[in-house]
Amino acid sequence: MTVEKVDATLADFGSHFDRLFASPDAASDGKVKLLLFLADREPGSSLTWCPDCNVAEPVIYERLEALKGKDAVLLRAYVGDKPTWRDPAHPWRVDPRFGLKGVPTLIRWENGAAAAKLGDEEAHLKDKVDALLGPGN
Repeated sequence: MTVEKVDATLADFGSHFDRLFASPDAASDGKVKLLLFLADREPGSSLTWCPDCNVAEPVIYERLEALKGKDAVLLRAYVGDKPTWRDPAHPWRVDPRFGLKGVPTLIRWENGAAAAKLGDEEAHLKDKVDALLGPGN
């Protein structure tokens, strides 16, 4: 089992998303497709400005490593600094594919749409992450 982690910002998200989630090759590669929307890292730190992200990230990575017999791709999308994220017109808040309300948000992507979603109040809970990842975890 391998997990391919790809980082994206607002500026380059579209190209990564198209390649990993929307291309014909991606649709048939059999990988578990996940989007993780996170706050930007603080300069000079491994932590983000979002306490919930700092709690959820290690839990999500631990559960991903426990996937049995499945390869996965995780697109980590960084929402920007706090003022950028707080803007009600933030592109990922208004994009109907994602409809983000908070960070972190973990989405399982299947058949061209969000199949399951955990928001900031659930993304740190192991049982919820396991349920989102699917049977056999």
